[in-house]
Amino acid sequence: MGYSEQIKTVFDKEIEALNITKDSIGSELNDIIDALSKCEGKVVFSGIGKSGHISAKIASTFSSLGTPSIYMHPAEAKHGDLGLLNKTDIVVLVSYSGESEEVLSLLPYIKDQKIKSIAVTGNKSSTLYKKCDLTYCFPKFEEATRFGIAPTSSTAALLVLGDALAVVLSEIKGFQKEDFAAIHPGGVLGEKL
Repeated sequence: MGYSEQIKTVFDKEIEALNITKDSIGSELNDIIDALSKCEGKVVFSGIGKSGHISAKIASTFSSLGTPSIYMHPAEAKHGDLGLLNKTDIVVLVSYSGESEEVLSLLPYIKDQKIKSIAVTGNKSSTLYKKCDLTYCFPKFEEATRFGIAPTSSTAALLVLGDALAVVLSEIKGFQKEDFAAIHPGGVLGEKL
């Protein structure tokens, strides 16, 4: 007996979450896009666990499409990596619950240094949502696991949101194929370009 139907069910739940997220998007992302497009420093993403892994990928995509970005692990940040932050940066704090202790622990320094902060969460009642300068909250949808616990649909939605932001920013900045080639000389893509 195969597992194709179970696999398709996971796809269905994650696609449903993406569609719910897409359909909920309105003008709330305009201020975030405007801020990111005008950032004079770098965009610094931080998150823990699965959100952290996806945030690192988003930071990489931002950089490859012309928006200088880096991922800062929140635990390492408290042991010296806060030194990479400048007042011209924007920090994007990612926590689906909005209550991740490691992520929230960065807020006092960010606020003290007057660095602009953006919350990306799934909880409008959360500490993170209430304490950041700009906010985005995912709509409600189901995780793809049987008990709805493990981050699956939420990380898929976060990944696609990050890709969308990176692509829109690249278009605002007039990022061209030649620009991509200049910063991506290696690998098969580099050879093609």
